[in-house]
Formats: sequence, C-alpha cells, structure tokens
Amino acid sequence: MPIADDRRHLGDFGESAAAAYLIQQGYHILQRKWRCPRGEIDLVARQGDQVVFVEVRTRRTTFYGVAEESITTTKQLRLIDLAYCYLDLHDLLDTTLWRIDVIAVVVGRQGQIIHLNHITSAVEQNI
Repeated sequence: MPIADDRRHLGDFGESAAAAYLIQQGYHILQRKWRCPRGEIDLVARQGDQVVFVEVRTRRTTFYGVAEESITTTKQLRLIDLAYCYLDLHDLLDTTLWRIDVIAVVVGRQGQIIHLNHITSAVEQNI
C-alpha cells in the first residue's frame, strides 16, 4: 500500500475513533470531513448549544513527539479561518457559541487505540 494511502487510512481510523468517543461523551456529530475552498475540518459536532470544530491528529508512534504538538500557529490560524467559514456558510448567528478542540489518537501496531487525548478549547480565537 502506498504511503499516502496508508496515512489516509490511519487518519480515517483516527477520525472514526474520535467521532465514536465524542458520541460516547454525549456530543452530536454534525459533519465529518467538512470541506470548503479554504480546507477541511475533520469533525463538526454539537455539545449542548455550542458548535465544536474538532481537529483529529492520529499517529502510530510518539517518536517524533505527541500528536498534540503538531498543531502549529499556522494550523491554528487555518482552523480559526475554517470555523468562521463554516459559521458563515451555515448562516449561524454571530452569537453562536463555538470552540475548536483537538483529539490526538495514538494507534498501536495491531490497530488498537493506545491513547486518545481530547483537548477542549485547544485553539484560542485570539492568537
């Protein structure tokens, strides 16, 4: 299997694990892999009256650092931009409560989830 396909499969697995976790925690998944011309949001969920944009980071190892550390300032700014794009395109009011979370997943060699870390409000709007 080519590396790109393997990465996509790993990413899809992590996103599915993250969605299942959020559902277990009482979230409602609104969309997966939401796209606009500016990019993609992995998961869009609702927790109560708040829209939650979720960036999922999946890794097989922590050799190069934990997945949470891979959210650079540039990526944070892109996530904020994507969140605003989603809100605009869905005609959500300016008063809509929202946040950006990160879920980091580490998958073992046998395909088992070794670690799942959910960081709420991981990206601040005022970077």
